[in-house]
Amino acid sequence: MKYEAVIGLETHIQVHTQSKMFCSCANRYGAEPNTLVCPVCMGYPGVLPVPNREAIRRTVKAGMLTNCTIAKFSKFDRKSYFYPDMPKNYQISQYDLPFCEHGWIALSGTGFSGAPLPEKKIGVTRIHLEEDVAKLTHFGHYSGVDYNRAGVPLMEVVSEPDMRSADEAYAYLSALKEIIRYGNIGDCDAEKGQMRCDVNISLRPVGQKEFGVKVELKNLNSFRAVHRAIDYEIWRQGEMLDRGEKIYQETRGWNDDAGETYLMRRKESAHDYRYFPDPDLMPVTFTDAELAEIAAELPELPEAKRRRFVADYAVSEYDAGVLTSDRDLADYFDAAAKLAKQPKLAANWITGELLARLGAEKLGVKDCKITPAALAELVNLIDSGAISGKIGKEVFPVMFEKGESPKAIVERLGLAQVSDSGAVAEVVAQALAANTKQADEYRAGNERVLQYLVGQVMKLSRGRVNPQLAIAELKKQLNS
Repeated sequence: MKYEAVIGLETHIQVHTQSKMFCSCANRYGAEPNTLVCPVCMGYPGVLPVPNREAIRRTVKAGMLTNCTIAKFSKFDRKSYFYPDMPKNYQISQYDLPFCEHGWIALSGTGFSGAPLPEKKIGVTRIHLEEDVAKLTHFGHYSGVDYNRAGVPLMEVVSEPDMRSADEAYAYLSALKEIIRYGNIGDCDAEKGQMRCDVNISLRPVGQKEFGVKVELKNLNSFRAVHRAIDYEIWRQGEMLDRGEKIYQETRGWNDDAGETYLMRRKESAHDYRYFPDPDLMPVTFTDAELAEIAAELPELPEAKRRRFVADYAVSEYDAGVLTSDRDLADYFDAAAKLAKQPKLAANWITGELLARLGAEKLGVKDCKITPAALAELVNLIDSGAISGKIGKEVFPVMFEKGESPKAIVERLGLAQVSDSGAVAEVVAQALAANTKQADEYRAGNERVLQYLVGQVMKLSRGRVNPQLAIAELKKQLNS
């Protein structure tokens, strides 16, 4: 390969809080346009902003979860911003003293394309906190502005230019999303605009240390779009360099339908924004005790959970990945596995029956009527031989619909496994009487037909006979 890509990401993530960053307006998605506004977030003259303490705490938590150094002294700045989506013509942001700096996020596994990723750490330059802008919607010859989003707390996570491929960028974003969701910092729903990403990308000849000319890509509304845009831009810049053309520092948009980038504008520099400290906001300081209090709230992260689930519960790495894909699901499995005699069996029921039912009903784990304790009880009934796996699949839908305990369902419906030798012998005799041809084949030396006869016994008993007892009794009666 002639050129090496140098990629850095600027990821904007809305912080999950009850109110906006500098006013008491609700931070809520989906309200009627321009109904969640007030003089502060609309930039009326004479109003004073008040910083959202919880948004600051959650931003610091994000920094801790990404291995950043947390500033004990920080401040807010004004950034000149002359666009209709920010009514006061400046944005309250952070410039030289952000809350979090010099962190990293680890990559591992495979990328979007399925190719293995190099094990490496992607540097996090900084995480700063600012206010979001309004949402612009374009209708042909005119545009509408919804200021409900203006003023919502927004973290910007700036990476180092440490990524070298679209796969690495995709994996970085996926890891960052997991961290933010596990920390209950934000929902990261890209469809709602809660996680938005800009890509900085340049090319340089392989072996060259100096960076090439940086191009910024915008309008990337999904991780897939990020992956496609990076691949396209690597190709576009490579073709230009091969032709001896000059690459300009510029901002380009992404047309997902056409699968190509397009020129938006020549890139501004930091001087164009004319940053200066916001005179209406005092600096933010933290004591060691306050930082320790935030650190005590940090959750176990997905990668650590995956390793623990594999080690403690003997689940496969694939299942561990599925179970940790969502924090609520991971917590559900963890609680069930601690009560189950066979944690691996609990994992099978969750990744199979439970997720299928939740998906069909479009429910989350928190909405499920089956508690982790109830799922563990079902697994233990199967493990002890009290019911068969087949009966378990009859019990499970009742549990899902009504939230009833599996033991109660088994007793109410008379589904307990038959282990009484006399009762087993009676069912086996009925099965042999109804299948004389297969019985004769077995006696003639065709042992494979035994499994068919076992199936007939289970059918007659509706799965209630202990399979091992059924096999022993069949052999006994067939050989007598």
